Amino acid sequence: MAATDPPPRRRARNPLLRALGLVFRIVAGAVIVLDELVRPLYRPLLRWIAGLRLMQALERWVSSLSPYLVLVLIGVPYLVVEPLKFVALLKIADGHVKTGTIAFLLAHLVSFVLIERIFTAGRTQLMTLRPVAWMVTTAASVRDAIAAFVHLDRLKARLRALVRWARMHMR
Repeated sequence: MAATDPPPRRRARNPLLRALGLVFRIVAGAVIVLDELVRPLYRPLLRWIAGLRLMQALERWVSSLSPYLVLVLIGVPYLVVEPLKFVALLKIADGHVKTGTIAFLLAHLVSFVLIERIFTAGRTQLMTLRPVAWMVTTAASVRDAIAAFVHLDRLKARLRALVRWARMHMR
């Protein structure tokens, strides 16, 4: 390209793709904010489960595995749990609210407990795999950007104050 050539023009993006991208960003942002707000509620459960001897033995075993085996250990339950969440939502939409809700909560519990514990125990090995390291760091930076954009720290402080207020007035 010569010094006098005009800069290359960017191709206009399809409006449908732009709209889908916006919807994806909104949904991802809502999920991240909701997860961050609900996390303090289940954190004590995670600490208790992490303290169990069985879970500690599992974590020691996972930390001794190769990165690819750790990836498989995360992938298998993930491939079962994520579709189960979707099926549970379909059950709820079909009128089976109790069954769907229980299935959805159990799927989330398995996700939070099993997948998170495996990831925590095998994080060092997983970060040696460049694509996984890229995904983890990218997801963390997206989460941090969304948290900063919505002022999540202020939201959490307001939510804690609201919970304290509700507890005081429910006595």
